[in-house]
Amino acid sequence: MAKTRSSQLQQIETRSLRDRVLDALREAILNGDFKPGEALREIELSESLGVSRAPIREALQILSSEGLVEVVPYHGATVRQLTLTDIKELYSLRSVLETFAIRQIIAQGTPEPSERLNACFHEMLAATETNDLKRMNQLDRDFHTTLIDLSGHSLLHQTWNVVSMRVRQAMSLLNRNTRDLKQVAYNHLPIVQAIQANDEAEAVRLIEAHVADSSRLVVEGWKTLETTSQPL
Repeated sequence: MAKTRSSQLQQIETRSLRDRVLDALREAILNGDFKPGEALREIELSESLGVSRAPIREALQILSSEGLVEVVPYHGATVRQLTLTDIKELYSLRSVLETFAIRQIIAQGTPEPSERLNACFHEMLAATETNDLKRMNQLDRDFHTTLIDLSGHSLLHQTWNVVSMRVRQAMSLLNRNTRDLKQVAYNHLPIVQAIQANDEAEAVRLIEAHVADSSRLVVEGWKTLETTSQPL
């Protein structure tokens, strides 16, 4: 056991400084600590993280390729703006990706998908007992990422990584504390049951309705932010 633990620690220690800086900046953007339109100044970031400007610059270039940051030569970097159109496009594409994943899963005809998704559902249900919003949000994302993973489609997974990051960023900028966490968990159960029954039409209908409902809530919240002139 000690050897395994040592091996895990070594893996963490040997990660490049750039990768650690990249993770820190990405998480700050996705969590809403850095708001859309906010300037990301290399000097300030290097001082805050206690590193040189080189890994900061490299990390910002990667974040730019991921669509989270805009880098303008000689003007610096800013967190990419999000518009209402961006939000609507994100969720419309998310619906397409998840319905495709479900069709792929059901075509496989194996019990593993329903077992793994059911396990995700029960983890979500357990998180509601402690009213752990942060944990619940993570498990909610895990459920949908698992859906994509189970499709066995590598290009779909790559596309999903980009879309899911932007969805997470949008959600982090809205107040989600009013959600009924137990209801959120149970909203996923019919999807699992339809996949378990190999009912493609019903599973697709449910995931489309699920994503449409999420989109409606986010769009309504975004309109409120714009109306109250809060920074996006």
